[in-house]
Amino acid sequence: MRGSDRIRRLAIHATSTAQVLRAVPSRVREGASSPMTAVPRPAAARGALMAVLAAAVSSLAMGQTAPTGGAVPSHPSESVAPRAPSGPVPELLVAARNDFGGKVMSLLLAGADPNVSDSQRNTALHVAIREESPTAFAALLKSPGVDVNAINQAGETPLMLAALKGRLDWCQALVTRGALVNDAGWSALHYAASGPNEGVVRWLIGQGAALDARSPNGTTPLMMAAGYGGLTSAEILLAAGADASLRNDRQLSAGDFARRAGQDELAVELDKRAAARAAAAKSSTGSPGGTTKRP
Repeated sequence: MRGSDRIRRLAIHATSTAQVLRAVPSRVREGASSPMTAVPRPAAARGALMAVLAAAVSSLAMGQTAPTGGAVPSHPSESVAPRAPSGPVPELLVAARNDFGGKVMSLLLAGADPNVSDSQRNTALHVAIREESPTAFAALLKSPGVDVNAINQAGETPLMLAALKGRLDWCQALVTRGALVNDAGWSALHYAASGPNEGVVRWLIGQGAALDARSPNGTTPLMMAAGYGGLTSAEILLAAGADASLRNDRQLSAGDFARRAGQDELAVELDKRAAARAAAAKSSTGSPGGTTKRP
């Protein structure tokens, strides 16, 4: 298990990319995630915005805090290995960033290590997903030696990044190659619940993703959907049986996350679900053996 490596800071209480970026310190928005983010590549507006968002969230994982008066649960960052000195970016990662699928394939055939990484432990697969490079992604998955469960310095696997991007097709391809749906700590479902595609949430649940998976600070996917994702993702999780009564280490519930994000109607619904669940649990323990006493 890699629980200590998976420590992440995704509990951002905002309902849009713009709100999230405003909640992140300016030094994070300026590319603190990786030296790769400092080299732009032409992309569609949404793709570029999601790349900036992913970089900002990755930086929060490394211990940055948002100026929200303690709204974001803190985490121990000591378990993450110290950042290695910056150096030349491996050629394979440059090709992945620029979506040069042919170059990626030629490098791999020439003996390049498919799991070579940069100073923040991003492999070419991480980079291809983050930069939305489809031909490079496809070429990398053809390599029998590529590690689909590689973890970068922010504790992220390729599946987590694909889930955050909302790329269902990439999530499916990664799982087919052996990517883990469940593991200790932050999970792909946490990331999907924070992303733009509720279809990824639904698919991961169908693959057996733990509904109430707990991050190291106790945050659940439902909390992420309520505070950072979309209403539909929260509804999907609730319909599947996610527990709205759970609280994280700061005693915040999914309803609290929704309120902080301005999702007042969702917060009311989540509070009702939490109260009903608590009442049912109390009723079931009303007598020895877990059954309610009869009058």
